[in-house]
Amino acid sequence: MKPAIERAAPSQRAWYQQLSDYLELTKPRLSMLVLATTGVGFWLGMPGAQPLSIVVPLLLGTGLVVGGANVINEWIERDLDGLMQRTRHRPLPAGRLAPIAAWRFGLALSITGVILLGLWVNWLSALLAAVSWISYVLCYTPMKRWTPLCTLVGAIPGALPPVIGWAGARNALTIEAWALFAILFVWQLPHFLALALLYRDDYARAGFHMLPLMASGPSATARQMVLYGLVLLPASLFPALIGLTNGVYFFGALILSVLFFGVTVRAAWHRSLPCAQQLFISSVVYLPILLTWLACNRTSLRS
Repeated sequence: MKPAIERAAPSQRAWYQQLSDYLELTKPRLSMLVLATTGVGFWLGMPGAQPLSIVVPLLLGTGLVVGGANVINEWIERDLDGLMQRTRHRPLPAGRLAPIAAWRFGLALSITGVILLGLWVNWLSALLAAVSWISYVLCYTPMKRWTPLCTLVGAIPGALPPVIGWAGARNALTIEAWALFAILFVWQLPHFLALALLYRDDYARAGFHMLPLMASGPSATARQMVLYGLVLLPASLFPALIGLTNGVYFFGALILSVLFFGVTVRAAWHRSLPCAQQLFISSVVYLPILLTWLACNRTSLRS
């Protein structure tokens, strides 16, 4: 009996590893952040009579679309990922999965997610998810190879998840939904600029045209960090000004955003990797705190 168990073990480990590789292709941590922002958008937009049962298909459908977009992104960039230190161990550049299998997997996830949203939530949320997929896969991904404007375009799909959540709750797009979009859009820019500074050598090896790699990159990156950190201040306060949240949110968001702006100014002034690292970490801490504060201080909106 013991030899039989030992012979079966390699096959079991291979099956588990393959499943783990498919999951890795979907970028689970990034996908979880997307689902969190989608959930916040739904919660803020949810009328009193909206059944909570719609949350499951909303999050599942959005998660499938996002995961599928990530898979197709890695399929497109598999050769370039193999040139970068931080991505060369991913399943495709490492040769653990066949490219055609990854492509089919990503396409299946994406189509299933859009259909699920359309049939079980509403077609507006499905349309927004499809727009997010297109802007990420067909616009942002190829633009990384020829223009630093890719960061602005890439912020669009990253800012749409709370709008998808709002549309799932209300089947409509209002100023409140676009206020959420603005926060996510602006927040991503110093976040990604810090990331581009930290991995500039990797991006250079892959031939990505990120702003820090341009001739005027260091000074331009510093200016844009400060600019977007400053714009984030009014963007983060806007939900209170339009009645989406109460005054308690306003003052909490003001303090939080002023602190974050201080970190962006410091990173722009010193232009060092440690300061860029601090900015990146601060951005990762800032967003969930702000969104939680936003969700806890929402006002009751009429349907």
